[in-house]
Amino acid sequence: MPSLGKFTSRRRLTTALTVLGLLATGAVAQAATVTPAAAATAATTHRVLFDDGHAEEAGNADWIISTSKPDPLAQDSSPSSDKDWTGALSSWGIALQKTGDYSLKTATSALTYGGSSANDLSNFDTLVLPEPNIKFTTAEKTAIMNFVKAGGGLFMISDHTGSDRNNDGYDAVQILNDLMTNNSVDSTDPFGFSIDSLNISSGYPAAISDSTNPVLHGSFGTVTKSLIANGTTATIKPADNSAAKGLLYRSGYSGNTGAFFATSTFGSGKVAFWGDSSPVDDGTGQSGNTLYDGWNDTGATNAALALNATEWLSS
Repeated sequence: MPSLGKFTSRRRLTTALTVLGLLATGAVAQAATVTPAAAATAATTHRVLFDDGHAEEAGNADWIISTSKPDPLAQDSSPSSDKDWTGALSSWGIALQKTGDYSLKTATSALTYGGSSANDLSNFDTLVLPEPNIKFTTAEKTAIMNFVKAGGGLFMISDHTGSDRNNDGYDAVQILNDLMTNNSVDSTDPFGFSIDSLNISSGYPAAISDSTNPVLHGSFGTVTKSLIANGTTATIKPADNSAAKGLLYRSGYSGNTGAFFATSTFGSGKVAFWGDSSPVDDGTGQSGNTLYDGWNDTGATNAALALNATEWLSS
């Protein structure tokens, strides 16, 4: 028979182990409670790739977010004004960067999808084509279309007909129409609109009335008007894609004609079209370029339009 001392020691040991077990169980339970809460508050990073591999800096153009490529943060990791990054699209890029919700990069080589490079489209949520001036290759068009079809966002910014800045025989209107009508994925008017061969000298296209539209009424503000300064419009073809919709129209136009800004879908992805690069020009860029500040034009809400559309495409 064990002595009373041994019995008491055993009881104390058992009690201690039980307490430790309860404490451990409580710690695990607490950890299980805390971890999901921490994960739920984690911010979503929207990955946006700006193209600069198709003469977006030709002539007087300066359609880049920064001269530091591919990563604009190498020029300034905490930008606060359009002077901190060099490029006519720096205000756009910096506004996104300052939210803390976006990761921005610039592509300077051929666009791919499903490859292993860091700038492969599979690593991004949205691709911005800011007035391209070199035709996309067959492989690039396949990559872009498959990217959108699989769920990517495509932001196409055109300019007026004849805006051939590198004198290779192709302007942004022809290049973007070629992307939509001459690709190996779907050439049957996949987005439900075509870009008009026009040169509209000036105007303030107005937004339609749609309080539920996330591009017109997004987290970056309410869109009322945009700016057109030698640009073009699109013709909507709802019979080809019922998702195609004009959001801002040239004065005197509505419905299927004169759409200055339009959106659509393709497969699981989203598409936005803007008929001029002037609205996203912030007036600052590389030395030697004559630029104009459309981003802050007091007669328009171009910043809200660009940023809301980026958010919609990336989400």
